[in-house]
Amino acid sequence: MSMLKRPRRLRHTEALRNLVQENRVNISDLVFPMFIVHGEGIKREIPALPGQYHYSVDQMLEELKEVVALGISSVLFFGIPQEKDEYGSEAYDMQGIVQRAVRAAKKQFPKLLVITDVCLCQYTSHGHCGIVKKEEVLNDETLDVLANIALSHAMAGADVVAPSDMMDGRVERIRVVLDRNKFNHVSILSYSVKYASAFYGPFRDAAGSAPQFGDRRSYQMSPANVREAIKEALLDVEEGADMLMVKPALAYLDVIRAVKEATNIPVAAYQVSGEYSMIKLAVREGLLDEEKAMLETLTSIKRAGADIILTYFAKDMAAWIRRNPQ
Repeated sequence: MSMLKRPRRLRHTEALRNLVQENRVNISDLVFPMFIVHGEGIKREIPALPGQYHYSVDQMLEELKEVVALGISSVLFFGIPQEKDEYGSEAYDMQGIVQRAVRAAKKQFPKLLVITDVCLCQYTSHGHCGIVKKEEVLNDETLDVLANIALSHAMAGADVVAPSDMMDGRVERIRVVLDRNKFNHVSILSYSVKYASAFYGPFRDAAGSAPQFGDRRSYQMSPANVREAIKEALLDVEEGADMLMVKPALAYLDVIRAVKEATNIPVAAYQVSGEYSMIKLAVREGLLDEEKAMLETLTSIKRAGADIILTYFAKDMAAWIRRNPQ
């Protein structure tokens, strides 16, 4: 007589379920993205990103007190410039908004890991991620500009620079410029696998970075491709990336797993604005339980293989973990 198999035995009590749980999101996994603007006394909610704000530097410091108190050790800064031009000049200005934010954050919170977005889209009048000529985004002409942005962030005190532009060869150019200027300790978190996704809409509203013509499919990846993702990831490893990112996360869990298995450096995944806002708006309509949806989606990203999770839920998740130690 065969014995009935009973997997349910390990689900019988909460203590048993916790004991055999395979994947857990830790506070140390989380990176909190923040949008920094010029001015003073500004903490302005972003309509497309419920619960997220534009912060002036002084208000950013107040928010960081709460972030640090929750145990979150890493933040990602996006800057909103005062003025835009064809070349995105403020992106590499030492008095630019990101550079000011980094200096202030590192002065008050020296142990906080500060990651900076390295791109041109929110700084340029045309809204593209590179130098444009006759409505064409020029790859090689953009590389030195990106390297100068990364260098300015490193000079301000950034611990990690994160190029999100998807230009070919930018990781190597940034690494060379950082090392030449004695910033060999500054890490590169490369947006290696960034898809031309529909889920960026709320971010583009928050950052004012929508392209003024065309789209970004000539440099961001097709959502249909995964072998190409591996190629991009391996090229960035070869060029000197210290960490890799897959973006978005939830629609690309298989890609996170594939990149994790193909490489031997930490893999990050970004639960992007559209993925976050879908949950928030569904909660607003009474269709989802916010806490359960947050836990399930972030756990799925961890389960897929992400070592690092960038999410607008970082504070809420950290608070939940502190309330539910395991």
